[in-house]
Amino acid sequence: MSYDDLSWSDAPPQDRRGRELAAALLRALGAVLERMALRLMRAEPAAERVETHLEFHAEAGAPEGALYVNGQLVGHLTGITRL
Repeated sequence: MSYDDLSWSDAPPQDRRGRELAAALLRALGAVLERMALRLMRAEPAAERVETHLEFHAEAGAPEGALYVNGQLVGHLTGITRL
């Protein structure tokens, strides 16, 4: 007998119940995911993103390894001389 010859009715009753439960859970999960996808597709597009401007200074006279985002100092990268 090959795997293709097996059917749901060939499995012992306790195996059938487990398979039926798993199938029901997967169908329910699929329905939830489908509703979420539809809701996301109908949602309004996100607000336009502001372009981020990143600057790194490691030149003489500048704060060594200074990292700026949109003109605001966000930190120093110690030991880094170029990006």
